[in-house]
Amino acid sequence: MDLGLKGKVAFVAGASQGLGKAVAMELCREGAKVAICGLDDPELPKAVEEIAAATGGQVIGIPADVTVSEQARDFIRKGLDHFGTVDILVNNAGGPPAKTFLEIDEDLWHFGFRLNLLSTIVMTREAVPVMMAKRWGRIINMTSVSVKQPIDGLILSNTIRSGVVGLAKTLSNELAPYNITVNNVCPGYTLTERVRSLAVMTAQKEGTTPEAVIDRWRASIPMGRLGTPEEFAALVTFLASEQAGYITGASIHIDGGYYKGVM
Repeated sequence: MDLGLKGKVAFVAGASQGLGKAVAMELCREGAKVAICGLDDPELPKAVEEIAAATGGQVIGIPADVTVSEQARDFIRKGLDHFGTVDILVNNAGGPPAKTFLEIDEDLWHFGFRLNLLSTIVMTREAVPVMMAKRWGRIINMTSVSVKQPIDGLILSNTIRSGVVGLAKTLSNELAPYNITVNNVCPGYTLTERVRSLAVMTAQKEGTTPEAVIDRWRASIPMGRLGTPEEFAALVTFLASEQAGYITGASIHIDGGYYKGVM
């Protein structure tokens, strides 16, 4: 299937590692020109080199801490300066710390808000006028299965990522006349460094091992395994394609059956 992505310009936030990096890799493999951002550390240039070497595509890296609105805004502006346009925006910022309600102070609530919701608002606001002018665009927010089924110990993520879903659903209606789709992708347990670190923190609290925690998560998934970043990236890439033009306002879980609801 030709996804119609050759020559499209995609911006992928939080793509120096993990799911964001896998998404940037797949988009580049399909022929898109890609700008990625990440913290100003060795992982960002390393990711650019790996993606370029694996795909032969055009990819640039822009250092940005998306919890700082001006840096999130500059990621889009610098990407536009380089490529001249944007067709696809993938909002991603990793997950906030795993803590219970009484462990979270007001500063941490503000951090979670800036990390997952405000960064999405800021980057989308910069990209939307360009998409509206060309009457084509794809906005894809990387959230979590927790927006459908809250996960114990992740109250920050459960709460703030749900705001992203409300934003996306409303925005999808506003932008539909411009042929711009807005969707959320909701991964379950996927084998990334983030999930490994969550396993370590959970194990420390429970007095067990990270391996035992991952085994327990695996047992809760009907497919009997954790997902791979590549599987997740394939879904995002399809939603960015020409063929996905009639899908908007959706929150699609990719979790091996972990979510137990019917909708």
